[in-house]
Amino acid sequence: MLKLDGQPFTLEQIARIARGVETPLALAPAARERMNASRRVVESIIEQGETVYGVNTGFGKLSDVSIKRDDLRQLQLNLVRSHACGVGRPLSPEETRAMLFLRANVLALGFSGARSLIAEMLVKMLERDVLPVVPEKGSVGASGDLAPLAHLALTLIGEGEAFYRGERLTGAEALSRAGLTPLQLEAKEGLALLNGTQAMAAVGALALHRAEILTRTADVAGAMTLEALRGTPTAFDERIHRARNHAGQQETSAHLLALLQDSEIRESHRENDPRVQDAYSLRCMPQVHGAVRGALRHARETTEAETNAATDNPLVFSDTNEVLSGGNFHGAPLALAFDYAAVALTHLAAISERRIERLVNPDMNDGLPAFLARTPGTSSGFMIPQVAAVALLNEMKILAHPASADNLPTSGGKEDHVSMGMTAALKLRQIVENAEHILAIELLASAEGLEHRRPLLPGRGVQQAYERVRAHAAALTEDRSLSNDIERIAELIRRGEFAL
Repeated sequence: MLKLDGQPFTLEQIARIARGVETPLALAPAARERMNASRRVVESIIEQGETVYGVNTGFGKLSDVSIKRDDLRQLQLNLVRSHACGVGRPLSPEETRAMLFLRANVLALGFSGARSLIAEMLVKMLERDVLPVVPEKGSVGASGDLAPLAHLALTLIGEGEAFYRGERLTGAEALSRAGLTPLQLEAKEGLALLNGTQAMAAVGALALHRAEILTRTADVAGAMTLEALRGTPTAFDERIHRARNHAGQQETSAHLLALLQDSEIRESHRENDPRVQDAYSLRCMPQVHGAVRGALRHARETTEAETNAATDNPLVFSDTNEVLSGGNFHGAPLALAFDYAAVALTHLAAISERRIERLVNPDMNDGLPAFLARTPGTSSGFMIPQVAAVALLNEMKILAHPASADNLPTSGGKEDHVSMGMTAALKLRQIVENAEHILAIELLASAEGLEHRRPLLPGRGVQQAYERVRAHAAALTEDRSLSNDIERIAELIRRGEFAL
């Protein structure tokens, strides 16, 4: 059993929980004690009639409006209902599970002033597959992901909609079928559920997990292309990369050399190769792929730090009986990290597309048939898959514009600088998907190129990747629709089958 104690989690752990692999879950006893201690501070404030933001005041621009004690429950109910105004497609089941999990874990830190049963309810919903319908759009990433988290909270109180075992129901019906009773929120608890970055963190974390798989996959695809084009591995010599001393660059060059080991193709032209060096898209794979690794490493560190970050406002410190207002809900750390990752992945896809062009273009593909077609002219071969890659890359370039560079004030100017972190996370997810498809096209095209180098075999790692491609997509002996092949290989990439 995994005990939630507000501890940090890795991207891999989040991905497993999102897929429903790591269960059962439970709130740790220490977390329960912390939450109940902070709850007692909130109840003491109410008893003594003190005025504290979020406990007995309005919200945002209305923070100077005092709320009567008899209206505190209605205040929390109204907060959840009014903020649940998201639009667009629901988050995926995996993203919603990650969101439930991350919110429960952050509440377990004991800084939110919510009763422990709030976190326990989120855990039970996760365990019993009650997944709130959370529209993906409507958050500006400060004061946290208000709209997405409000939709999550609606189900907890028996309102809104939820999926139960895949069926879309009312929140009340979903809870009933799962054997759960809706909760009535007490003072501060609605705000405790809404203030946070867990929607953007959930979407972004899962996208980053897929993105890291892409870095190793890009090495594999690039090595296959190098072999198909009879390129040279000289540029991957470890001495070159040790001289620059970037970790990601050294990791990539070592990976490429391992993939190319024992290549018959290379041996066939080692002695009489007239080329001094290859084009950048081949020669500079360590520099580009390695830089992407570095960017994703930074994004991972930021995201994993956020998994056990107190992002509520105000925060309740039970050791001193203080309630302090701050801005931990601001999504700037995640927004900037996701934007950085998006730019990096666009570079990864761009260099892949240039390699695809070299494979299909008869002016630069070292004797391969035009567009890798068996009968060029009669057949178009891989002409249009390269066009599709260009279309996907164009969309990525547009999406790579930083969401975090924009800002519009909200809440009557009270919230006058927001992060746009949810937009950054959603863009990153789409960029990852496009990159998966572009790399799928390169894998298919490079495998086709290798057909024309037979009977010579490529390096051992490249041959292994070639065989995986051929297990799901036959050689292109005559024109056929390649859409299904691209989708199959993209799904295998997503599952890590080519992260050799």
